[in-house]
Amino acid sequence: MVWTGPIRVASIPANHPYVRHLSPPDGDDRVVRLPDPAPDVVDPLPGQWWPPVMLQTRWVAQHHREFDLAHLHFGFDAATPADLAGWTAELADRGRPLVLTVHDLTNPHFVDQTRHREHLDVLIAAADELITLTHRAADLIEQEWGRRASVIQHPHVVPLEDLRPRRPSTAAALVLGLHAKSLRANVDPLPVLRALDEVAKGNAQTFIQLNLHPDVLHRDDERPARLREWLSSKEDDRRWNIQVHPMFTDEELWRYLRGIDVYVLPYRFGTHSGWLEACVDVGTGVLVPAVGCYADQHGHPSFGRSGDEIDVAGLAELVGRLHADRSAATPVSPDRPAQRRRIAEAHEAIYCRALDRVR
Repeated sequence: MVWTGPIRVASIPANHPYVRHLSPPDGDDRVVRLPDPAPDVVDPLPGQWWPPVMLQTRWVAQHHREFDLAHLHFGFDAATPADLAGWTAELADRGRPLVLTVHDLTNPHFVDQTRHREHLDVLIAAADELITLTHRAADLIEQEWGRRASVIQHPHVVPLEDLRPRRPSTAAALVLGLHAKSLRANVDPLPVLRALDEVAKGNAQTFIQLNLHPDVLHRDDERPARLREWLSSKEDDRRWNIQVHPMFTDEELWRYLRGIDVYVLPYRFGTHSGWLEACVDVGTGVLVPAVGCYADQHGHPSFGRSGDEIDVAGLAELVGRLHADRSAATPVSPDRPAQRRRIAEAHEAIYCRALDRVR
C-alpha cells in the first residue's frame, strides 16, 4: 500500500523554528502539522515552556483519529521512562507510527545524563523511523542502539527573508565572540575564556567579546561565582568587551552575530547546535570544540577540549589562520531555500515509509 493524500503529523513540538522550517518555503507538500495544544494550566504565561500535551497517553487515546503519525523532536525532559513507554505503547495500539529525531545524544540542560539515556532507550526502541542531523550522530546511534538513523541536515534558523551575503572583513582586528547566556549545564565558558586570553596575549589584534545574561551576576552557585571572579581582572583590559544584557530577541541575536568575526562555541558537551546554524545563516565564522557532533554539521574547524582542558596551542594556531584568512572558519554555506526543499521532501518520504509499514 502506498500512502496517498495529506499526512497529518502530531509534531512535538510544532511551534519551534526548527520544526517550522521542515516544510518547503512555498508550503507545497502534503504534510500538515497539528498546532501545539494549550498546556493544562490556568492562565499560562506567554512564552513559558510547559510539558507538551501531545506527550500524554490520554491525549493520544482521545485524539488519535486527528493525526496519522507522531513525530517527536524534544520536550520530553519532564517525562519518566515509564511515561514514555506508556505513550509509545498507546501510539502502537492506535496504529499510529512514531518518527523520532534524535537531536541530542547528550542533553545540554543536564550534567547527569542517566535519565536522558533512559529516555532514549525507550524512544529509539519504539520508533518506527529514526532521524538525526549528522552522519557522526547516526554512527553513534548505530553503535549504541543497533539502529541506523536517516541523516537530514539542520535547516536554516534565520528567516529566509533575512539571509543576505556578508562582505569579507578587511580589518586587521579579529573579534572573537562568546555568549555565556545563563550558563546552561553544557555552557562552560571559563576554560575557553582563559585559553582565549592566552591566545590574545600573543596577538595585539585579537579581541574577545563576552556576552552574558544579568542573572549570572547575581547567582551564588559555584560556576557564576568563579566566572565573575575571573572576569573582574578583565574590566580594564582593552582586549576584552564584556556586555551584560537580557536575552536577545531574534533580531538582536542576528545583529549580534553579524557584529563579530568568529563565534567560539563554549560547550563542554552536547551533540548539535542551532546557534552554529544561525552563524552559518548570517555568514559568521565558528570555532567548535572537538566534542559531540558540532564539527560534523558543516565542517567548521575545531579545537581540542576535554572538560576544563583546552588545547591552547591548537586554538592559537586556528586564530593565527583566521588573521590571515577569515574564510578558514566559514565553510561554504548551503543554498538554504534549496536545502529546505530537500529537507521537506526527505521528511515526507520518511513519513510515507512509516505509514506504509504500519498500514
